[in-house]
Amino acid sequence: MTEEPDMNQPEKPAETAAEAATAAAVEAGTRSGFVALLGAPNAGKSTLVNQLVGTKVSIVTHKVQTTRALVRGIAIEDRTQIVFVDTPGVFQPKRRLDRAMVKTAWSGAKDADVVMAIIDAERGISGDVESILDRLKESKRPVVLLLNKIDAVPREKLLALTKDLTERGVEFEKVFMISALKAFGCADLMAWLATRLPPGPWYYPEDQITDLPIRQLAAEITREKLFLRLHQELPYASHVETELWEKREDGSIRIEQTIFVERESQKKIVIGHKGETIKAIGSAARREIGDVAEEKVHLFLFVKVRENWGDDPERYREMGLDFST
Repeated sequence: MTEEPDMNQPEKPAETAAEAATAAAVEAGTRSGFVALLGAPNAGKSTLVNQLVGTKVSIVTHKVQTTRALVRGIAIEDRTQIVFVDTPGVFQPKRRLDRAMVKTAWSGAKDADVVMAIIDAERGISGDVESILDRLKESKRPVVLLLNKIDAVPREKLLALTKDLTERGVEFEKVFMISALKAFGCADLMAWLATRLPPGPWYYPEDQITDLPIRQLAAEITREKLFLRLHQELPYASHVETELWEKREDGSIRIEQTIFVERESQKKIVIGHKGETIKAIGSAARREIGDVAEEKVHLFLFVKVRENWGDDPERYREMGLDFST
């Protein structure tokens, strides 16, 4: 006799696409996840992301608050895809732009599988670091402590600093001592992350190193050269946008970018005497953009005054920031 099905028995829910993908990943042995780098300005987050990815995906300057929005760099370690999220430096915000950057940094940490708190070992525990540690006490994500620039600090100071940091109420899952610039400790960090991230399919193609559109990366490269060239003279009230990206018949690329500043006096600084400054900025940016695009680049830079662009919602959308902050 054939047993009749129990019509009152609830049906087993169908396996979702996400569950199926995870099951396939477990069988294949692949892992993936997002790792957010959180720290005070100039702690070395962008340098570390570039080092771990193996190429430049985030701009680096000596100026604080160079990184304005989330930048994702993608690395493969064994069978694990690690998506590093470079966040803006966390500090006490004053302007709308500052507040938007800090909010973005914490949102990047909130959504990550692992949060890496990076501390400049030379500077030690500053006011910004203390406020970061206080907030990390409430983190529901695994937190890893990275002591950076250890090559410039005596061992005794490092040990004392580590002891101090681990006694401040944050439950660090692991502590690494590294030098992002010289790659000290980076191999151990990558090996640990490769086993710590959860089983799952890869989020990006194997050969992709960032999710930043090439036009935006090109604008970031020019902004980096702008900061490096002018350093002290240029206020933070500047922004670069790629207005045109045109492939030419000979395979080269014509790029037009606009540098926005807030005052006429800033425009004169960017252009420089007889245009020498902007020529130097353009030359340095063109070479690096050409390397990234792997094509010959013709770069044309324009400088425009846009008063109070820091209060323009369109500029925030361009940067990937929340204007409502």
